Amino acid sequence: MTHPTSPIAIIGAGVAGISAAKYLLQEGLEVVVYEMGSQLGGMWCYMNDNGRSSAYRTLHINTAKSLTRFSDYPFEDEIQTFPDHWEVHAYLEGYTDQFNVRRHIRFHSEVTSIQPLFEPGKEAPHWEIKTRDGDVRSFGTVIVATGHLYLPRHVDQFKGFAGQYLHSHDYKKPEPFVGKRICIVGVGNSAVDIASDVCVTATRTVLVARTGVVIAPKLVFGIPLTDISEMLNRPWVPAKLRQRILTILIRMVHGNMKDYGFKPVTKPVHPTSSGSVINDIAYNRISVKQGIDRVDGTTIHFVDGTQETFDVLIGATGYIIDLPFISPDIVPVTEGAIDLYKRIVPPEWPGLYFIGFIQPNTGLPRAFESQCRWLVEYVSGRSSLPTPKEMWADIAAKNAWVERTFHDSPRHRLEEEFTLYAAELRRDAQQGMQRPKIQL
Repeated sequence: MTHPTSPIAIIGAGVAGISAAKYLLQEGLEVVVYEMGSQLGGMWCYMNDNGRSSAYRTLHINTAKSLTRFSDYPFEDEIQTFPDHWEVHAYLEGYTDQFNVRRHIRFHSEVTSIQPLFEPGKEAPHWEIKTRDGDVRSFGTVIVATGHLYLPRHVDQFKGFAGQYLHSHDYKKPEPFVGKRICIVGVGNSAVDIASDVCVTATRTVLVARTGVVIAPKLVFGIPLTDISEMLNRPWVPAKLRQRILTILIRMVHGNMKDYGFKPVTKPVHPTSSGSVINDIAYNRISVKQGIDRVDGTTIHFVDGTQETFDVLIGATGYIIDLPFISPDIVPVTEGAIDLYKRIVPPEWPGLYFIGFIQPNTGLPRAFESQCRWLVEYVSGRSSLPTPKEMWADIAAKNAWVERTFHDSPRHRLEEEFTLYAAELRRDAQQGMQRPKIQL
């Protein structure tokens, strides 16, 4: 691939999009960032008018600011250890201005179509982008950075609930739920945050955890647990040893998850982080159930044989990857994930890249930076991709690793161990420099 001479299109001005823009601009490349709303920052812009933010008023990051930052732009010292969404959004605004990205963002520009106008393998990449306001433009390189936490995954079983039903995506503040009987399904970060948010003023709060979970404290000995995890996150520290140490620390603070009513964990899961939900369960503000058998009107029957009547059912049941602007024939979404080489490239479609479609065990900015550094090597032409056949083999190996390693759920299809993944990207970019260059 030759060094691109036309601007590079980036879809989305969230964490992944502005990071990609920054790295490409530093490479001397021109970019155009399409953002459907009036704000940058994606999900970290509370009440974002693009409708894609799942942030609620009391949201704080789960990884400490020392970890949830870009490598060359730290948080200010006075910002709290676990910044809230307002502080994160201000941080992203500052990053965007520090690296002169803002002038490249086209706000109120919703992309409705990304269409290939070339024959892969025979012609140079040529992608046509259309926006809702009728603008049409062609690019040799398109980067999709719209994220995977927008379109709620609804459970058909919940549609029969006769009370108020909502997905956690639509939860914003606790006041509308004062005095109500609330059932929250899920045990991820949003689920436990919402449960702790409403339980103090609700008449009844039940948290349904259908699978085993590890709820990690935010602080251990006054130190952010994610800082301790980062100290252990070294190539020479075996993953099993690191996991064992963290498990011991979590158990020292929170005890045995089974004592709070949760199922045992049989395979590694993406940890949930909370500084309050374990206390709320211990104080009987929140009750834990292990699954729902059926829903009958406003009565929910649980798998333990009990039943209760609720006013509100909140489904914190995850998200579906939403790519409405591109044909599923080009990038199909299957079982909660998309098959991409190194989590970035659809093998059959040169010139198309995806940044941010991962679930790393670290802060998102640094994980996305690793992807962006890899991206620059290929977009600049210094490295070349393997053949589609080789890329598909790599994808199959990655999927097999996920299946062997993690609990079977759509959430874990995107899981990555950051240290291993970052090293994998570095090796691949170096190997790409030795591959034959493709000239079209």
